[in-house]
Amino acid sequence: MANQEFPPGLRWLDDRLGIGKLGKKNLRKVFPDHWSFMLGEIALYSFIILILTGIFLTLWFTPSMGEVEYQGSYSLLKGLHMSEAYESTLRISFDIRGGLLMRQIHHWAAVLFVAAMSIHLLRTFFTGAFRKPRELNWLIGIVMLFLGIVEGFIGYGLPDDLLSGTGLRITEGLVLAAPVVGTYMSFFIFGGEFPGDDFVSRFYTVHVLLIPGILLGLITVHLFLVVYHKHTQFPGPGRTEKNVVGFPLLPVYAAKAGGFFFVVFGVLAMMGALLQINPVWLYGPYNPAEVTAGSQPDWYMAWLDGAVRLMPGIESHLFGITISWNVVVPALLMPPLFIGFVALYPFIEQFVTGDKREHHLLDRPRNVPTRTGIGVAIITFYGVLWLNSGNDLIATNFHSSINTITWICRILIFLGPLAAFWITRRIALSLQRADRERVLHGRETGIILRLPNGEYVEKHAPISKYDAYRLSAHEEKIPYELPPATDDNGVEAPQRRRDLVRSRLSAFYFRD
Repeated sequence: MANQEFPPGLRWLDDRLGIGKLGKKNLRKVFPDHWSFMLGEIALYSFIILILTGIFLTLWFTPSMGEVEYQGSYSLLKGLHMSEAYESTLRISFDIRGGLLMRQIHHWAAVLFVAAMSIHLLRTFFTGAFRKPRELNWLIGIVMLFLGIVEGFIGYGLPDDLLSGTGLRITEGLVLAAPVVGTYMSFFIFGGEFPGDDFVSRFYTVHVLLIPGILLGLITVHLFLVVYHKHTQFPGPGRTEKNVVGFPLLPVYAAKAGGFFFVVFGVLAMMGALLQINPVWLYGPYNPAEVTAGSQPDWYMAWLDGAVRLMPGIESHLFGITISWNVVVPALLMPPLFIGFVALYPFIEQFVTGDKREHHLLDRPRNVPTRTGIGVAIITFYGVLWLNSGNDLIATNFHSSINTITWICRILIFLGPLAAFWITRRIALSLQRADRERVLHGRETGIILRLPNGEYVEKHAPISKYDAYRLSAHEEKIPYELPPATDDNGVEAPQRRRDLVRSRLSAFYFRD
């Protein structure tokens, strides 16, 4: 766009910033069109809504543990002593116009933000969008999901009600379980003996400044890398590793994205208006001597709660230090190992397959059965922990033994992922064979013919060339070949043991 075509104000900026040349290149950038790509947009829009509603809430929330006597509109708590944080939360809910709506939109947006990031990462995993050159973006996504969970949990604790206080008491127990440093970490987090006088103000600073700032920076880097690497796309006619088939950013994609933002905002507003979430006035102010019956965390923290409930009560005494394995293993060892494996999976798969090429075309999950099986196994492992977090409610509502439910989950945590991996892998291989039959013999028409020899067969019709291309446009995976044990001079090859491990893992990965 020429400088003269700009209005006077933009022309002034273009003379100093060169926005015309920059805009001409980037505003016409092409983005592919597929429903699964909107999952990342939902996460982005939820974060924006969180910021907007959070700004509103900060105007009236008082991040203080100072004790006051409640004299607000909710008569059932009138005259009760509580913290200023809880009192201001009640004031926002009952006395500020639109306050309860904003509180509930904010909470629902937090739930949706973590859910959208989780499903977006699953889509990235199952389609292989994490492969070179996008490993860094995968790591950024894992960090953003972790920070989103921490951010949600901290915000959950700010009202200082009895339910959130129960969650914080559990968190304090997890921190104290860390050998040697646990007590120091607890005093640092809470500003003294739990619950202390400073944790609300400390959590508030982290919740509204530190983590949102880091998330905003990571989102910026994430989007920059998406533009820099160009967007991935599913195989199809005209789509190659070197192009992108879709719509330009302006005007098509921007209009669709803008409309979708208001759809997400509208759905969250409707949920905030019609679906109650976190009614803090029912729980009352936090008291360390009390606990809510049947208390449950938000869904994204449930797997950690379930892991703690799953572990048998085992303790050891070493050098005068008590190590509570029933807390250390599920809360301090398992999460970093689990998250670490997921974060490092792109590099693990690259090592096993030996594939270091750039990939811009996505995989259909059925065409990579081992990776798909691993993904479902991870989901099953998470799901068993998540299910066990409600073992008390399951036992109460279904009149079952809580011990039986816990033991079933203890067995499933080991056998469930293995069974899920094997079943998913076999299903993926079966779907591959079904695709092969469709390409070779066409689709089933439902017309039954009788041959001269009396045999009945079903008539098949050829599928379209576009469907045939879609079903067959994937490369054949080749297992890693073990190099010779010695070179031409009889010298043993270096890193032979690593090559043997890699060869066996590759044979398992590409089996069948």
